[in-house]
Amino acid sequence: MTTAQQVTDHVLTLSCPDQPGIVFAVSQFVFEHGLTIRESHQFGDRETGGFFMRVRFGADAGAESGGAELQRDFTAVANRFAMSWRLTGAEEKQRLLIMVSKYGHCLNDLLYRASTGWLDVEIVAVVSNHPDLEWLVSSYDIPFHHIPLLPGRKPEAEAELLRLVEDLDIDLVVLARYMQILSEDLCKNLEGRAINIHHSMLPSFKGARPYNQAHARGVKAVGATAHYVTSDLDEGPIIEQQVARVDHAMSARDVVELGRDTECLALAWAVRWHTENRILLDGHTTVVFR
Repeated sequence: MTTAQQVTDHVLTLSCPDQPGIVFAVSQFVFEHGLTIRESHQFGDRETGGFFMRVRFGADAGAESGGAELQRDFTAVANRFAMSWRLTGAEEKQRLLIMVSKYGHCLNDLLYRASTGWLDVEIVAVVSNHPDLEWLVSSYDIPFHHIPLLPGRKPEAEAELLRLVEDLDIDLVVLARYMQILSEDLCKNLEGRAINIHHSMLPSFKGARPYNQAHARGVKAVGATAHYVTSDLDEGPIIEQQVARVDHAMSARDVVELGRDTECLALAWAVRWHTENRILLDGHTTVVFR
């Protein structure tokens, strides 16, 4: 993680009740600290009365800006407007733990995107309830942890997972087709820092082989939804969705592959936007500053 002395750019995200003067106060704060706004997005939700903002700002080339001082000084601005806020160094890489079962397409996609820099993250570990994909993870020199889910031993397995999350200082847990239901306690523990992916054909095609079920019913589109994990199964705040058209000439296998492509893309964008601090919660929905 980048130290405060090395930081040149910062990202400020905030939410608060909408009221006059918020943008001016943030801009004035940046100006008074001798910094420059490089990117700014804001949104006022007329239905909820909430205001959301993301600003990237920093020092001139070669200069440095101290995060500790900015954290201290911005508190006064935040208190004035009753803000929930977060200030981070733009260069800080979030630490990821990926969870997977036997389907490796989303895992493979994330590993590749991280290796090329498209995802500016550090994948610290991969956890699976099966050993099948250890070869893939090892090819990227990333530690693989097999945590089997034996009958009656789910609490112990989840406790082992949480120990890894804490010991490895994990910022985000990504469920890349981890085919197990997390307990309510685990969901609460990971609230706001866990993302899941699933096909978007619920509740029509539940259970095994959903894309094959969809093909048999002649669906004309398949898709995937990436969302935050909550104790309500597959009902957390949605971050991203991808949809692809299905042609009548496609085989069941074609539909499966098409669906997997949408899963990879939706999950990749969700992880990228989260790790770039572009997502703010607005009740049960999200504000995504792309």
